[in-house]
Amino acid sequence: MDATASQLTRTDKYDEQFQSPPGDLAIWFFILAELLAFAVFFAAYAFARASDVALFNEMQQQVNRNLGALNTVFLITASWCVARAVAAVTQDGAHRLGSRWLLGAIFCGGGFLVVKMFEYSAKFGAGISLSTNTFWMFYLSLTFFHFMHVILGMVILVVLWVQTRKGSYGPDNANGLESGAAYWHMVDLVWIVLFPLVYVMR
Repeated sequence: MDATASQLTRTDKYDEQFQSPPGDLAIWFFILAELLAFAVFFAAYAFARASDVALFNEMQQQVNRNLGALNTVFLITASWCVARAVAAVTQDGAHRLGSRWLLGAIFCGGGFLVVKMFEYSAKFGAGISLSTNTFWMFYLSLTFFHFMHVILGMVILVVLWVQTRKGSYGPDNANGLESGAAYWHMVDLVWIVLFPLVYVMR
């Protein structure tokens, strides 16, 4: 009897060690594909920068690092709110609390979009475009590519918020919530790399 119990314990530990990531497996393939696309973009930026360091250093003086840092705070806070929402729903079945956390994430994501649009408005108002020079081509392309991912992430968060308010998710049924959360965390992760690469690195 003790041997059987010991074997079950070892099996449980093995299962815990090798359990699949939260959410649908398909979302993880999608996330990996998106990360690969950004990695190629980042590599191209690094190669172009190495070819003309002086130009990139000069142009980087014109980007607003304070707004970039503010947007970093917005996205990190949004990810924290999403993580709290998933924990509330999956651990306690507290869908109302989870929906409040998701609402907080939506507000933070909205703050990011507003700040970014303010940045774009200032740059376009100064006559900057994709054809201005290599730096601005990469800056506008990279940040706008990420901007569109934030918009998609916001749409996902709104859907998750509606479904969570309805009580559609719970400890035994949180696959959709975890999948959406994984996508949002990917959006946050990409910005954490993009911000120092484009705004800070000299």
